[in-house]
Amino acid sequence: MADSIVIIPTFNEKENIEKIIRTVFSFEKEFHVLIVDDGSPDGTAEIVKNLMTEYSQKLFIIERKGKLGLGTAYIRGFHWALENNYEYIFEMDADFSHPPEDLNKLYAACAVGGANLSIGSRYINGISVVNWPLGRILISYFASAYVRFVTGMPVQDTTAGFVCYKREVLEALGIDKINLKGYGFQIEMKFKAWKLGFSIKEVPIIFTDRTQGNSKMSGGIFNEAFWGVMKMRLGARKIKDARKV
Repeated sequence: MADSIVIIPTFNEKENIEKIIRTVFSFEKEFHVLIVDDGSPDGTAEIVKNLMTEYSQKLFIIERKGKLGLGTAYIRGFHWALENNYEYIFEMDADFSHPPEDLNKLYAACAVGGANLSIGSRYINGISVVNWPLGRILISYFASAYVRFVTGMPVQDTTAGFVCYKREVLEALGIDKINLKGYGFQIEMKFKAWKLGFSIKEVPIIFTDRTQGNSKMSGGIFNEAFWGVMKMRLGARKIKDARKV
């Protein structure tokens, strides 16, 4: 059995889903894939289920009724991955904004380099973003700067959604107690892992905006992250190192 599972949340990704799955399975390093689909009306889940006959015991799907949010999708996927004994658990988008080949770099940072958590970072070597308008780049870049200022967390790309967790991190975090559900989810996960003393390694990637399908970004996502970071920082003293309990 593979030691690694890539969790990909989906909502209306029919243009991308087959290609991203086949790309992940083309690598020499074996990764399994878990799709968490939020009731996509465009038939995304049906495409995945058809591919499951070709990729038996490597491709899996969880179907949820309705659009329930990015954070809850990952939490559901994390539970599934832990229950099925994966050691390295990845987050990745379906739209190729995260370069699938860099799964290998994130894996190496943890499995060889000793990190507990590795991040595909857009900002560790300057700004490495393609096809975003300048305004969106500035919002994302300064959002990470704001998070660092408020929390003190030494991570350049705090909102990154291309991540590898060792299972011990997810076991220690208490993932059901993560409060933020949109992109603030990504910040809170990294912050709590850092506060618990886990080592974090940022791996440079080139982030390329989607060319197929529609973005799921909204103003509400940024509002939740902005105010959620303040609340998260105020509650930081309640975070205990579960490995010492």
